[in-house]
Amino acid sequence: MNLEQKKIVVCGSFLLMSEEFKKLKSIMDNKKNKKCKTRRWWMISLNKSRLRYDGSDMLEDLRREPSGKFENFCRMSATDFEYLINKVGPLIVKTDTTMRKAIPVQERLAVTLRFLATGDSFKSLSFLFKISSQTVSRCVHETCIALIEILKYEIKIPTNCEEWSKVSKEYDEKWNFPQCVGSIDGKHIIIQSPIHSGSEFINYKGTFSVVLMALVDANYCFLYANIGCQGRISDGGVFRNTSLFKKIEENDLMLPPDQLLPSSEIPTPYVFVADDAFTFSPRIMKPYSGTYERGRAERAFNYRLSRARRVVENVFGIMSSVFRVLRKPMLLEPNKVSNIALACALLHNFLRKSNTSKKIYTPQGTFDMETAETDIPGSWRQDRGDITSLLPLRNVPRRPGAEAQRIRNAFADYFTTVGKVPWQDKYC
Repeated sequence: MNLEQKKIVVCGSFLLMSEEFKKLKSIMDNKKNKKCKTRRWWMISLNKSRLRYDGSDMLEDLRREPSGKFENFCRMSATDFEYLINKVGPLIVKTDTTMRKAIPVQERLAVTLRFLATGDSFKSLSFLFKISSQTVSRCVHETCIALIEILKYEIKIPTNCEEWSKVSKEYDEKWNFPQCVGSIDGKHIIIQSPIHSGSEFINYKGTFSVVLMALVDANYCFLYANIGCQGRISDGGVFRNTSLFKKIEENDLMLPPDQLLPSSEIPTPYVFVADDAFTFSPRIMKPYSGTYERGRAERAFNYRLSRARRVVENVFGIMSSVFRVLRKPMLLEPNKVSNIALACALLHNFLRKSNTSKKIYTPQGTFDMETAETDIPGSWRQDRGDITSLLPLRNVPRRPGAEAQRIRNAFADYFTTVGKVPWQDKYC
């Protein structure tokens, strides 16, 4: 390359650099001249009144009320509220700054419990607690994560034969279904369309959802909960994707060995009861399809299975009746919805086992009851008119295997012979 050519290259490079410099300078000037959006207020007047009367003061006033206002507000006793404060406090406490005081732990817990209890918007709760809606949102999500951490052992699946046998004994004593170790069901929790999700969360109803899958014992408590599976996955596939299904298929649940039903000569396994949304298998019993005449063994089996499976229906009904956030679509991201639903399930078990909150959470008449004369629906069934979430799983038709049919027939024969209960003829 001669000297003239080198001069041309240098000049061209200089011109290109000059153009890039002009573009860069223009961008910098625009950013410099662009006015930053400033807050209209540091704190709105309503929230400033926190200095005189805040959420903590409101809680104290509710505690002093003798008419149970506090229990209704927080859905639990003051004793259990204090217990949760002591447990979640270290996980959610914030430090005061020179600019303002941090929201106290008891107020953070209260706003979360009130959100779960009512499903009110963050904006609505901001008026009640006199804090910004953004702060309400952070409080709710941080506290739900903390509740999951401190209550994670409230939902515990049995790990040995003795624990499973205890579950089975309670099902037999309370619901007259021997060798039953749990009732399985699932619900779609409706959410808003997640950003850039496409059809990933669209369910069979055309809405967006995540799925809550549960196994329940005879005392209306969760033994297992799986939350977060995308709504687009077929309802049969949802259960197949859970760790519970894999353990059932691999015989890895440490269930007791097969036992003989009275008057039977063939060992029968311990089973789970479910509806038509689940795959029929030797370990998962579902009803006979079709309708049958009175006195038929198939009709008796369907009645007894429905009676045992009613427990999980009651659990979902009660939980959504108390924690009404589950009754309406959640305008939140899927992971936050999953945390909220899991926090509700853990609180359900915590309150069901609490000596001071059990009767507050599930008062007399909450559950379905049977008498010699009639069925009495639980109080939660009278409060279902405004539910726009918690869709049931869709039925999954499957051709039953011979072994599963043999086991179901063995139960059906037992329910119409030595295992027959006195009131059975009234229903089947």
